[in-house]
Amino acid sequence: MVEIISKRDGPRREDVQVKRLIEQNRSTIVRLADQLSAGGYSASKKPRRQPKAEGLIIHVGGGPVSASEARPSVHVSINGRVVSKDQNTGRQLHHIGDIRDRDGEQIFVLATKQNGYFAPVDETVAAKLADMDGIRLTSAYSEEQLAGDIGVKLGIG
Repeated sequence: MVEIISKRDGPRREDVQVKRLIEQNRSTIVRLADQLSAGGYSASKKPRRQPKAEGLIIHVGGGPVSASEARPSVHVSINGRVVSKDQNTGRQLHHIGDIRDRDGEQIFVLATKQNGYFAPVDETVAAKLADMDGIRLTSAYSEEQLAGDIGVKLGIG
């Protein structure tokens, strides 16, 4: 014996009955959902209104600053990073190196591959600052003087 099962057009009779049951009990289902979610179900169904931006000042930051607009300077941060930054925006342009503590002395370490940096400085910058690598900072030679010397060697005012 062979049974032939063919697909009928339209939804199945069971599906129609379940949909009708759900629609007839929609208010009870919503009430229970709100009770279980502490009102979150109905709140998620309401369209959200965006607050009006009257009187607000909106600043959208981003985008790289072109080289013609940048006013670079060398700066030593609080955590010992020596960077060149733009005086106009305060953004870091390049990481030059770090001041590290070795045997109780503060030493400038140039960001090169030989010193273990993943993102080393340009070869031209490394060549200009090669003699500064490993220089000791003392009370007579401060971080500000180091930043000034690096700026002079790089031609940054």
